[in-house]
Amino acid sequence: MRKVAFITGASRGLGAATALELAKAGYDLALTARTMNVGEQQQYGLLEKPVSLPGSLSEVAAQVRGLGAEVIAIRSDILDPESLDRAVSDAFQHFGKIDLLFNNACYQGDGNQERLLEVTPEQVLNIYQGNVFTPLRLVQKVLPKMLERKAGCIVNMVSGSALMPPPAPADEGGWGFAYSSSKAALIRMIHSIRIENRDCNIRAFNIEPGFVVTEVMKASGLDKIIQERVRPTAVSTTAKVVRWLSQAEDISHVEDAEVISTSVLAAELRLE
Repeated sequence: MRKVAFITGASRGLGAATALELAKAGYDLALTARTMNVGEQQQYGLLEKPVSLPGSLSEVAAQVRGLGAEVIAIRSDILDPESLDRAVSDAFQHFGKIDLLFNNACYQGDGNQERLLEVTPEQVLNIYQGNVFTPLRLVQKVLPKMLERKAGCIVNMVSGSALMPPPAPADEGGWGFAYSSSKAALIRMIHSIRIENRDCNIRAFNIEPGFVVTEVMKASGLDKIIQERVRPTAVSTTAKVVRWLSQAEDISHVEDAEVISTSVLAAELRLE
């Protein structure tokens, strides 16, 4: 029987690349994001007004179907947890199970690049809703059925910003307190999943993709500033690591890792 992956933020970037990689590996897919169709405009925190960026769920769904995967694409927003509830229900109704939950989407609105004295309580709440509360809600919806089947994999996308000080102020190529602290909070979730379900055959990982050039960064020009300090990581690298973590028979050397660097693991396993 084919496995099923549920991926948030699957319209472009890391989410889209992982969808394609998993389709090649024989997964069927439930894909979620805000952008369903080409040309739709969304608000992104680094940009002053709503814009249309390359990538959409409909495009990714067509690509994975071309690889032989069955797919459902569901519009959702991590700031609207009920939309994710509906997406999970649709996935279970359509496929009957979810083998892999990839909490990939992160908050893209105002506040991520605000300095400490300028970030507002509303912005902090939105960042935590998108980066902590919604991933937690998804785990709470998906994990019980994994436990019933005594099988499943949960992968949370975290950030190196949670592990080190910024190289510059948030608005000059670094990162803000609110974003980095939300990712630090998300890191702690994996320990609870592992310890509370130690004998249930559940795989749980935090992965850190390094610096990835996103469409938002390109549109804002921030990618050029950051690339002067950091070497980018290809989205395909993270996609291959997610595939390996969900499928490898022997994960003993990483199963207790707090955060897995996708570039380091990919190099060790020669996945690139």
